[in-house]
Amino acid sequence: MNNLNLIPALPEIFLAIAIAVILLVDLFTKDVKRNITYVLAIVAMGVCGVITFSGLNNGATVYTFNNMFVADPMSNILKLFSYLAVALTLIYSRQYASDRDMIGGYKGGEFYILSLFSLLGQMVMISANNFLIIYLGLEMMSLSLYALVAIRRDHAVSTEAAMKYFVLGALASGFLLYGISMLYGATGSLDLTEVAKAIASGVVNKPVLVLGLVFVVAGLAFKLGVVPFHMWVPDVYQGSPTAVTLLLGGAPKLATLAITIRLLVEALPALAVDWQQMLTILAVLSMAIGNITAIMQTNIKRMLAYSTISQMGFVLLGLLSGVVTAADGSVTNGYGAAMFYSITYVLTTLGVFGIIMLLSRAGFEAENIDDFKGLNQRSPWFALVMLLFMFSLAGVPPVVGFYAKLSVLQGVLATGQIWLAIVAVLFSLIGAYYYLRIVKVMYFDEPVDQSKLVTTPDVSVALSANGVAVLVLGLMPGPLMTACAAAIARTLAA
Repeated sequence: MNNLNLIPALPEIFLAIAIAVILLVDLFTKDVKRNITYVLAIVAMGVCGVITFSGLNNGATVYTFNNMFVADPMSNILKLFSYLAVALTLIYSRQYASDRDMIGGYKGGEFYILSLFSLLGQMVMISANNFLIIYLGLEMMSLSLYALVAIRRDHAVSTEAAMKYFVLGALASGFLLYGISMLYGATGSLDLTEVAKAIASGVVNKPVLVLGLVFVVAGLAFKLGVVPFHMWVPDVYQGSPTAVTLLLGGAPKLATLAITIRLLVEALPALAVDWQQMLTILAVLSMAIGNITAIMQTNIKRMLAYSTISQMGFVLLGLLSGVVTAADGSVTNGYGAAMFYSITYVLTTLGVFGIIMLLSRAGFEAENIDDFKGLNQRSPWFALVMLLFMFSLAGVPPVVGFYAKLSVLQGVLATGQIWLAIVAVLFSLIGAYYYLRIVKVMYFDEPVDQSKLVTTPDVSVALSANGVAVLVLGLMPGPLMTACAAAIARTLAA
């Protein structure tokens, strides 16, 4: 382990320097739409992607900064999809943000800058191998998102959402930090590897350790937005500008998955019996309340918020099933299934909010389900793309959401928890109702607005590619599923 090697952290170092340069360029930019800032932000993420991808095939796990930072197969894949998620978010949001004065004027290019800062925090979270680095990355991401939610400071609803998000987010961070402090007190180390060794030795204070675990799980549950720590999700999703809602509901889910695996699977494997029971309760409650409550929503952003809660319940199912050996000797990688599910969920969510912003225009927010009436008559292609996204979220074949759910259920069945798989399937059937309702509205209702959809070439190409990707990954899920399973296996074996 080379602790003086800066190569593993090269993407983070480059992005930090790029943010400073973009800030200076934006300071002297006269362009109201901040086109230069936008292009530089996209290019910066592209370069980070190239740097990360260049180390992807190596497959090695490399530690640096006194073992506080790690570059491994899991972090490489999650970072690549984080770059993609934030880049697509900026592409989809460009016109939307400009129409709502979120860019230019006294605000400058802060929307792009803060988005990059949140991405940098996510990258630090994904590669953290130390309690303090996890917290540092989490706060860098969270503080940027707090500011983004409140970026329309003259908009009362957004300001209210920002206050709720800040207060509850600070509470979640406090829970996580308090849990981390108790784990440190019980084990005497902040290093995740050393914590795992200390717990395995059996010479730690078990009551303090379990109490710390409870607070850590609570903090992670807040960030994932699962029941009973979900109260901020619907209000913040609805109150935030749609562009910021996508920044909240996209890439951060990948970073939160990463620190969940780091904290629970890598640092606390000896306590798996305890935290798997907690995750079981959180998963069942999330699928139940998320799906049932979503049925009653008329605001599509609020509906998608409850949908997110239920989808995160499925991610928890993958995490609690873990790596097991079935009776026939085959191996089911539950953690790999959770990773595959999170990536495909984020890709689908990007497209859904992209369509919502496409339907929105200056002075009009497409936030109600009725705004999708007759979309097929206005634009058959984008109606088809939205149909693919809805089918994916509902778990309807042949799109990728079906195989994501199937892989998680296979992991659950391999643990022998047949009842849990049955519960998950039943709530998925309930959830299919509100997704298919969107399809019904698009194809069978008369449009309220007869005007043709107008979009820019970059948004049109990106949305189309996003929809095709969801379909292609559904027809050929093998490569990505194998990559996720192999990345998790190599990461945990290191």
